Amino acid sequence: MFMNIRTAFTLSLSLSTAASAAVNFEKEVWPVLQKKCVDCHAAATVVDGRKKEPKGGLRLDAAFAMLAGGKDGVVLKPKAADKSRLYEVVTLPKDDDDFMPPKGDAMTEAEVKLLKQWIDEGADFGSWEGNVEGKPATAAAKVLGPRAHEELYKELDAGVKPAAKEALDAAKAAGAQVSTVGPVSQLLRVDFLTGVSTCTDEKITALMPLAAHITQLDLARTKITDATLATLAKFPKLVRLDLRQTQITDKGLESLTQLKHLTAINLFGTQVTDAGIATLARMKSLKAISAYQTKATPKAAKDAVAQNAALRVVVE
Repeated sequence: MFMNIRTAFTLSLSLSTAASAAVNFEKEVWPVLQKKCVDCHAAATVVDGRKKEPKGGLRLDAAFAMLAGGKDGVVLKPKAADKSRLYEVVTLPKDDDDFMPPKGDAMTEAEVKLLKQWIDEGADFGSWEGNVEGKPATAAAKVLGPRAHEELYKELDAGVKPAAKEALDAAKAAGAQVSTVGPVSQLLRVDFLTGVSTCTDEKITALMPLAAHITQLDLARTKITDATLATLAKFPKLVRLDLRQTQITDKGLESLTQLKHLTAINLFGTQVTDAGIATLARMKSLKAISAYQTKATPKAAKDAVAQNAALRVVVE
């Protein structure tokens, strides 16, 4: 039996809507993994003089690493969530030894459903690559170009002496977790993941003695304001900055334009608007801006890319 025109149009519209509703990894899945999984499953670093390896040899901080799997084999099978260990471990009973994450907040029902949908749709990462450290040389980083990320860190690391113990102790006393960005690097990665609710502008000033060493800084969900961004303007080697779900505004972003090596910034869930995106677009070093769930619009993203062709901006 042939469908009437109205039914055919309705069906066509439904299919079109379904097709456009594919899960966006960078906007929807990555924030969940970053919050609940990456602390234990990221590239090897050195913490307090000891090397910290990703648990089970599994990294979830990069697309190539997720597809490669860990010591127990492949964990992600595109178009087959039911055969993907990554999905299985978040759906186990919470008292199961293999349930993930073992500590902290578990994925919500909605987040688990989203992960399943993304895998079943083909586990498409889009243009997201994540932390390309350790990526095979045959697959160059898209964000910075072939081996450019390695060259940048090599340049920034040249001649840098180990951070003073007093400075490291002061940062840790302020609640920071400090590690090197690589086994033989003197450059530092800093976060406040274990004390987000107590991290304020004042705590960030405790990092000043380490300003010449810090290249990666994660301040997600902390209590910082624009005052912290004025402080960060004095961190000459800052490359990656995570400001997710903080109270920073467009006004504060102006301070960051002084940073000559800032490559990626995460503004997810902040009050940033089109004006803030326009400010950051002036920075020729920037290659990626994540402004998902902000007041920034697609037009601002388009205008930013028109001003800086090497820039990738994610909004909405």
